[in-house]
Formats: sequence, C-alpha cells, structure tokens
Amino acid sequence: MILTSTTIAVIIFVAAYALIISEKVHRTIVGIFGAMLMILFGIISQETAIHHIDFNTLGLLMGMMIIVNITSETGLFNFLAIWAAKKVKAKPVALLVALSTITAVCSALLDNVTTVLLTVPITFSITSQLKVDVKPYLMAQIISSNIGGTATLIGDPPNIMIGSAVGLSFMDFIQNMTLVSVAIFIVVQAVLVMLYGSRLKTTPELQDKVMRLNAVSQIADKVLLKKCLAVIFFTITLFAMHGALGLETATAALTGAGLLLLITYTRNEAMIAKVLSKVEWLAIFFFAGLFVLVGALVETGVIKAMAAEALAVTNGNVPMTAMLILWMSALASAFIDNIPFVATLIPLIQDMGQMGLSNLEPMWWSLALGACLGGNGTLIGASANVVVASLAAQHGKQISFIGFMKVAFPVMILTIIMANIYIWIWHL
Repeated sequence: MILTSTTIAVIIFVAAYALIISEKVHRTIVGIFGAMLMILFGIISQETAIHHIDFNTLGLLMGMMIIVNITSETGLFNFLAIWAAKKVKAKPVALLVALSTITAVCSALLDNVTTVLLTVPITFSITSQLKVDVKPYLMAQIISSNIGGTATLIGDPPNIMIGSAVGLSFMDFIQNMTLVSVAIFIVVQAVLVMLYGSRLKTTPELQDKVMRLNAVSQIADKVLLKKCLAVIFFTITLFAMHGALGLETATAALTGAGLLLLITYTRNEAMIAKVLSKVEWLAIFFFAGLFVLVGALVETGVIKAMAAEALAVTNGNVPMTAMLILWMSALASAFIDNIPFVATLIPLIQDMGQMGLSNLEPMWWSLALGACLGGNGTLIGASANVVVASLAAQHGKQISFIGFMKVAFPVMILTIIMANIYIWIWHL
C-alpha cells in the first residue's frame, strides 16, 4: 500500500503527540525530530517549514526571557514575593488566589507568556519560604494566564489575529470578552481552592518568619533595578503601541532586551553569556518543532478539511455553527497550537458570510473564547503552559502531561460550558 503525504503527515503528528504524552522522550527532542521527519519525507519543504515557524512568538519569548533574567539579578522577585505574602498574611490559600489574580490581570494587559515569565520566579521564591508545594500555584497561574489573556485584544495571539482580520477594536473585546472572562476566573478560582485548599498548609512559625521579613532588604542592586524598571516600562509602552507603530510584539521585546544589555553589560562578556545561557532554549526549540509539525498538517490540507467538514455539518444554522466553532476550537486548541488553527478558521468563517450567513459576530466571539480558553486543556495547549513547565523543570519540579491534563482539562471544559451559556444568552 502506497501512503499519501497526508497519511504520512498524520502518522508522524500522532506519533509525536503520543511520545509527548508518554513522556518517554523529552518533548523538545520529539518536536525537533518530528519536524525533521516531515521534511525528510517530503511532506513539507525546508523553506516552507521555516515559513511556518512563528518567529514573532519565539522572538517575544527570547526578548522577555533576557529582560527577566537580568531583572532577577536585582532581587526584585524576592521583594515582590515577600510583599505579596505579607499582604495576605502568608496564608497559603489566600496566596494562591492573590498570585492567580496578579497573573490574570497582567495577562490581560501584557500577554500571558510575558506574565508567567515575570510571576513564576516570584512563586518559587515565596513557596520555598513557606515550604508548601509549588505545583498547585503553578497550575493556577497557567490556567489564570490563559483566562486573563482571553479578556482583551492584546492578551492572547488568537484575539490579535481575529481583531486584525475582522476589524474588531480594543473596546469591542472589552465589551464582549472581559465580563465573561472575569466570571470564568472567579468560578475557576473557587474550583482550584476546593481542589488544592486542603494541601496548602504551612506552620505558624513559617508564617511569622515570612511576616517578619523585610521586603526592601531583598533588593540587591538598586542601580540595576532602576535600569530594569525603566526598560520594562519602555517595553510595555512599545507593547501597548505596537499596533499603531506598525511593530510586531517580538520587535518590542527584543528592543527592550537589546537596550537592557546595552546599558548594563556593555562589554562584560561573562555576564552576557550568563544571561543568554538562562534563556529557555528547550522551550524555544520545542515551539519551533511544533510549528513545523502543525504547518505540515496545514500544507497537506488536514486542518482545513477537518474544519470545513465540521462547519458543513451545521448547514448554515447560526446558533449551531457558533456552538460548533466554540467547542471545535477549544478541543483543537488543547492539542495543537491555536495560532495556525485560528488562521485556518478565519477565512472559512468569512467564506460563510459570503455564502449567505448573515450574522457572523457570534462566530468571532466563539472562535476567540474557544481558542484562548482551550489552551488550558493540556500542557502544550498554549505557549504560557510550555514556558511554565520549562521553568519548573529548571527548579527540579516536573509537571507531567497527564498530571496537568487531569486537573486542567476538566477545568477547561467547565470554562467552555460557561462560554457556551454566555454566547447563547448574549449573542444568539
């Protein structure tokens, strides 16, 4: 039997995901080797494979990792950890909610990858002080970052893509996505507290010890801190204005990283090497491989065929189509990167409008909610998930694929049910 290129692509893709889920081979190796198999078997050319790698995402990751690595030398993260813990009187459950809230709010205003790069070091610092298990906090922050990113136009790449393609403004997303995101966040926090509350215990002695700590004394280098804060503010300003300036987010992040290196370690080769060595290269190469794997499915028409077939099932019924898009995008985004999936669905939905479907607005909100919230389904469903897992591994804490999915997938289904109710009541 002669296998077609489409069949080979699906076999390689499924085998790669099976290995990632089994954790018998490191996901970075699977991503790289799977991508190379797609090229070796002629499924996708090297030039086309490179085209499918989202260098904007990789550049954003590298730029923010450099900024965070330099900033960590100032002691800022220890300061913030102690400050946050003292605000909630070092109570572990209250700290879980506080860190989740900070993560969600920052993810709405920045992007969720940048946010977890900033907050995860804080989490490790304070949980080590209280001697509580860090994993529930990391799980909560991953889930909260994706919910927070759903709330605004700039919080998650799918929202940026949809807003750009359809002409939806920042305020359109505020009016249609923020309220439901807040409601989902509150419910999910209640679920996480019920799930982890009994496990998050410390001793009064450790709480008293944390309460006696002087947060200000944690700042190791005030001059470097001022430089870092100035560059972070400058970078955030570029993020906020990147659309008006015609810049990609990677340009903003790498500009900030380059500027910070310039004003801190101008000729200090040892420190430059130290900073660059701390970049999460395992995550960077995993993403590059994953983009090629999914790109091969795009090139062979697998994703488009699946989406078109699913949309044909509804036969133009607006409520059914909106619900299908919501659930299809959520389940797909849990297992494949949501960026190429959203890129595929946008023209399909636009074609439906040209074929006579009069009300497309529910489709766009369904796609945005499904793609963003669906990222919580598995450990590889969103960029922030992979970054947190890589940071955890650096600290000797492994977040397993199955362990994450046991908690996160049911939570994701709950959030999609809430999104379904919201779409049905407010838009249908």
